Amino acid sequence: MNYQHYLVAILLSLSTFIAHAAPPAAAAPEAKPVAAKSASPAASQPAPSPPTLSARAYILVDFFSGETLAQVNADERMEPASLTKLMTGYVVFKALAADKVKLSDMVPISEKAWRTDGSRSFVKVNTQVPLEDLLKGMIIQSGNDASVALAEHVAGSEEGFVTLMNGYAKEVGMNHSHFTNSTGLPDPELYVTARDVAQLGRAIIHDFPEYYKYYAMKEFSYNGITQYNRNRLLWRDQNIDGLKTGHTESAGYCLAASALRDDMRLITVVLGTKSEATRAKESLEMLNYGFRTFETHRLYDTKTSLSTVRVWKGASETLPLGVGEDLYITVPRGQYKNLKATMEIDSAIMAPTKKGQKHGLVKVKLGDQEILTHPLVALQNVEQGSWWRRMVDTVLLWFQ
Repeated sequence: MNYQHYLVAILLSLSTFIAHAAPPAAAAPEAKPVAAKSASPAASQPAPSPPTLSARAYILVDFFSGETLAQVNADERMEPASLTKLMTGYVVFKALAADKVKLSDMVPISEKAWRTDGSRSFVKVNTQVPLEDLLKGMIIQSGNDASVALAEHVAGSEEGFVTLMNGYAKEVGMNHSHFTNSTGLPDPELYVTARDVAQLGRAIIHDFPEYYKYYAMKEFSYNGITQYNRNRLLWRDQNIDGLKTGHTESAGYCLAASALRDDMRLITVVLGTKSEATRAKESLEMLNYGFRTFETHRLYDTKTSLSTVRVWKGASETLPLGVGEDLYITVPRGQYKNLKATMEIDSAIMAPTKKGQKHGLVKVKLGDQEILTHPLVALQNVEQGSWWRRMVDTVLLWFQ
């Protein structure tokens, strides 16, 4: 018997013992949602119909889960008017986060900024204004002059700033929008969709909570002039803390609004209503509908291991799997207890594998309806094992 045959004989003789001691191959276990009561497969109850709005387009989205709860024409191109300034703010926040600019920067006011048509924050030409005051002037007063001044300070010109706006729009998932200026003044090539605006709202709240506070401010004074936030919902409901209004003759009256009640945050976008009163009324109706009709829960957090599975030919024999991020779900009120989650795990996971690499799916059903599918990913790295480990596992895999 040569050396190779001798080695194989040893491996075969050990395989029964090792296989008996090794963890079993991954099955497809049930994964109970975090804090869920014992689930029973009950038929899901239909949610009440949303209110009928006069807006040309609208959408209602849950901030945490990202689920769309109501929509009409949500993917049609629409004029954003001053909702454009949500993206202007996002770009400035990005520059602040990267330390490219500071809130204390003294920003020069160019003649172009000073002469910009539309709503104003009353800055004076050839003066310098703190960046934070310009942010407040843009967000609270919807000042076009402040918007252009910020764009010029961040990117050197408004044209350069627009390039950043469109680049970040793609990053946050605004796949059907295009910007041509920082203010929202009418332009044939300036357009958004209600869904894209809601996605931008989610990005602002999630990425920049330290700056989101500006959207809840009811008034701002500069140059001896006090102006009030045009989002009248800030006075009607204490849970509403943003986001932005917009209006031009062609775009109509628009409003992106967000509210947090208990542990649930909703975002609604209404585009193209006929009056300031209508946009406020219909936005509030939609928010109230969402809070009354739905509830949002965190199913799993980013660090929770949902299953520990066998990994082959690795430095470690086991691998924890999870969702890799906080996973939320929105369901009709009273239906959370009826959720049932199961996992589908890859049959043979080989090392090396990297943290975040997909190795299966978690599926959630409400009654007979599958309402959520999410990747199961590795929660840690497993490097390739030694040559002996790899050879032993090769033999063991013959018996799987």
